[in-house]
Amino acid sequence: MTDAAYRASQPSFEDLGTPLPEVTFVVVDLETTGSGADSAITEIGAVKVRGGRILGEFQTLVNPGGHIPAMVAVLTGITDSMVLHQPRIGQVLPSFLEFSRGSVLVAHNAGFDIGFLKRACVDHDVDWPGNAVVDTVALARQVLLRDEVPNCKLGTLAALFRAATTPDHRALSDARATVDVLHGLLERIGNLGVDSLEDLLEFTRRVSPQRRAKRVWAKDLPTSPGVYCFYADHMHDDGTTRREVLYVGKSKNIRTRVRTYFTASEKRGRMEEMVRVATGVEAHVCATPLEAEVRELRLIRSHAPRYNRRSRNQDRLLWVKLTQEAFPRLSVVRAVADDGCQYWGPFRNRQAADEAMLALYDAFPIRQCTKRLSARKPSQACALAEMSRCTAPCQLGEAAQAYPELVEQVRQALTHDVRPVLGRVGRRMGRLVTQERFEEAAVLSTRLEGYTRATVRGQRLGSVARCPQIVAALRADDGGWMIHVIRYGRLAAAAHSTPGEVPQRIARETVALAETVVPTRPGMPAATIEECELLASWLETPGVRLMEVDGEWSWPIHVGISLSQTQGEGGVQVV
Repeated sequence: MTDAAYRASQPSFEDLGTPLPEVTFVVVDLETTGSGADSAITEIGAVKVRGGRILGEFQTLVNPGGHIPAMVAVLTGITDSMVLHQPRIGQVLPSFLEFSRGSVLVAHNAGFDIGFLKRACVDHDVDWPGNAVVDTVALARQVLLRDEVPNCKLGTLAALFRAATTPDHRALSDARATVDVLHGLLERIGNLGVDSLEDLLEFTRRVSPQRRAKRVWAKDLPTSPGVYCFYADHMHDDGTTRREVLYVGKSKNIRTRVRTYFTASEKRGRMEEMVRVATGVEAHVCATPLEAEVRELRLIRSHAPRYNRRSRNQDRLLWVKLTQEAFPRLSVVRAVADDGCQYWGPFRNRQAADEAMLALYDAFPIRQCTKRLSARKPSQACALAEMSRCTAPCQLGEAAQAYPELVEQVRQALTHDVRPVLGRVGRRMGRLVTQERFEEAAVLSTRLEGYTRATVRGQRLGSVARCPQIVAALRADDGGWMIHVIRYGRLAAAAHSTPGEVPQRIARETVALAETVVPTRPGMPAATIEECELLASWLETPGVRLMEVDGEWSWPIHVGISLSQTQGEGGVQVV
């Protein structure tokens, strides 16, 4: 086994967590003048422990700067005379923070005690150090059953675990009792597989026992990039098993990501349901994060998992087709056919396609009717012709003779040059703004955005899809190279060249082993649109180096410009 493989097979310290015997806990308890916003601290008691051994104690009375109510004095035994000559909280706070530095704070009903300490820090302009906090009340509610204890009060739990100190509403005594309660609770949850600080913190966050119990699924998963699939095995009456893929995800570290599904950090309701239904999880290691993203898309498309929302409908796209007939028109279709027609898009829904087409109709008086027209027999013109919104080729004559040139202008606007549309519609929009017809101008602006976005998207896809092969590399976090082979817009292979290896040699081997990809329709990728766009985005990432390009990866120069860069129909103004 190589050193790299050995390191990859070993869990990191981050994966293992901090073992509980190595964690330093500072168990703290406060006495106060009350629980309101105007109450103050009268006593702080704390015990520092690690591995069951007491390392130190901290105790001091605190002058609250006001009167202690009689009921509180009776409960705690702390009177005004006892705290009269004691230090104020501003003097005590730095000493306590130094005592608890780098430790995990523990308190019984931690929200109360830690809340007072945080408020004192704010009042005295002291930064709260951000210690991790464990609440023994929350922990007890997770561990103990109703038939064991009637409640989770400190006195009740101290009696249950036979604490050496009886709590008496004095800070240090209560802190000592809480230490014994903490140790008793840790013994209980140790049998449940909670053996690190990270496990302990998750245990107190009210994750259902059924969900938490399944975290062992992540134990043997790889720490490499890749995809993971939650599945459910369904048993049929004949004894056969059918496996249903419930959810597909990706990650740079599969084990770490899958573990989060069994913790409180995963807050999506459908994910909790998915984990409850699942009977297991499997992983597929990938050479690079990009390969993981592509494989995730392919698995979602293949299995249509019921708990995946994104990318389930990768094939539900629309296109605008410039038809081939006597007088061509624009038509919204669901698929690209190998019929020699010009296709534009894709669009995610009909509304987006219609908005983009309206920008073309605003710029060119191409016909919008859907009826079949004859090149020899004239027919009656529609209302759009009377409004000068259509040249009425249906009436034949000069309009019909000039119509092919108009269609060619539309074709160029779809594939090569957005300036005529931006210029003509932009001038109209400027006139509306001058007339303070801002709502109408905003409508035109939305149409132009949809038009330019669709044109750029089509060119971006087509430029990658037309290339028989692109080999590119990007520097990896470990100093090596992530190498990808892209053929006709489909990821054909991926590899990771580690530091010390020759990237060119790894690239040649990757090309030799890459998937054979057959081109589909002209200008269309041999993969889903979403996969091709993912590859195009990666190729445009800063730092990507092209090692080989078979074909021409390029866009027409006048496609990716904006309205602010045009001046009429003519030249380009650089801004």
